[in-house]
Amino acid sequence: MSEIRPIEWTNGTLKLLDQTRLPSEEVIVEAHGYLEAVNAIKTMQVRGAPAIGVTAAYAVAMAAKELNIPDRDTFLQRLEEAGVAIKAARPTAVNLMWAVDRMMGFAKSEADTNSIKERLLAEAISIEQEDEAINRRMGSNGKDLIPDGGSVLTHCNAGALATAAYGTAVGVIRASWEDGRRFKVFNTETRPFLQGARLTAWEFKKLGIPSTLVVDSAAGMLMRRGEIGCVITGADRIAANGDTANKIGTYTLAVLAKENGIPFYVAAPISTVDMNLTNGDEIEIEERSSNEVTEFHGIQIAPEGVAALNPGFDVTPAKYVNAIITESGVARPPFIESLDLAVKSVS
Repeated sequence: MSEIRPIEWTNGTLKLLDQTRLPSEEVIVEAHGYLEAVNAIKTMQVRGAPAIGVTAAYAVAMAAKELNIPDRDTFLQRLEEAGVAIKAARPTAVNLMWAVDRMMGFAKSEADTNSIKERLLAEAISIEQEDEAINRRMGSNGKDLIPDGGSVLTHCNAGALATAAYGTAVGVIRASWEDGRRFKVFNTETRPFLQGARLTAWEFKKLGIPSTLVVDSAAGMLMRRGEIGCVITGADRIAANGDTANKIGTYTLAVLAKENGIPFYVAAPISTVDMNLTNGDEIEIEERSSNEVTEFHGIQIAPEGVAALNPGFDVTPAKYVNAIITESGVARPPFIESLDLAVKSVS
């Protein structure tokens, strides 16, 4: 299978596959400074919690490179300010905060500004490489959960485009397919930004895995008919008790799956687990522009001036989640215990 790599660091430039232009165009945008990387996150040219984390790591490295301040303390103070701006790009994805905090920790461990710059670039590259390795382990850990001869439904995009490579939920589907299992794949459109229609369908086509695109509101009908064997999604933040924030519409699918006796799985790296949050009510939910709802490619599709609600994410309570697939294994309820063990295993 051909590898999809949405992020590439080349000769001091961060190259990103512009996901707002897919599937009609495959365009690479270049970020030459950290604010350009922040803008790429804000505008969803790069998206998906792990991919945002990798981009944020490179953004910190670029911010350090831009600072020509010999005094170490002043340098770190200015770098902290840049880190705050990077963290503010998208508030829900915990990987963004995790990556910035990890980078700042390494910056503070170095003795002088030159060594800080060198160390941060090395760490950003390491975070990118780690992400692919983590995703491949996740795929291996979760592949047996996909029923051979059955079917799977996924929501939004949790493939290579949402990571450094390979993907989370789509990575589990891919690993199962590569292992020889054959099953039907369904993916939702994911309104209003259509990540499923534009990105996930594009990825499955690139991977050679047959898939069927379904209207978001058709998922319940398919479940009632017995056409869905399991549901698997990614996550942008997971609380200590297993409550999971993911793309808007995930909660609806989880409730429908529970009602129809269908297992609901989440695939996410340990870096997505926020043990500082007791439950999902503490997760900040990003509110995006109403234009994404009232317009499509700049064309007005709703009455002028109509109010539109556009939360980017919702929270699925842990009681609807059968398992959380991580790089260290498959966590099952009670998640307050299994996630704690998973986090400690990689810390």
